[in-house]
Amino acid sequence: MRKRSGKAKTEDVNQIAARHTRHLIETTEADAVMSDEETRKRLAQALGRLGGLKGGPARAAKMSKAQLRESASKAARARWTKRNA
Repeated sequence: MRKRSGKAKTEDVNQIAARHTRHLIETTEADAVMSDEETRKRLAQALGRLGGLKGGPARAAKMSKAQLRESASKAARARWTKRNA
């Protein structure tokens, strides 16, 4: 037997109000999460780390061998002075 097409379901006033209320609550909660100072700090740290992970190899690719050698020796000197201090 063939299915009959039903009438289009429409929302009544109460359903529309409930949908708008849910939307308002969800957007307010999302704003509250982003306004939290600790959360914003953690997000900024993650973005900075992401850029740092990309930046080091990109900088090294642009350097000549002499510049790489100088940079590596400077880093080694900095590490050793921290340990001896």
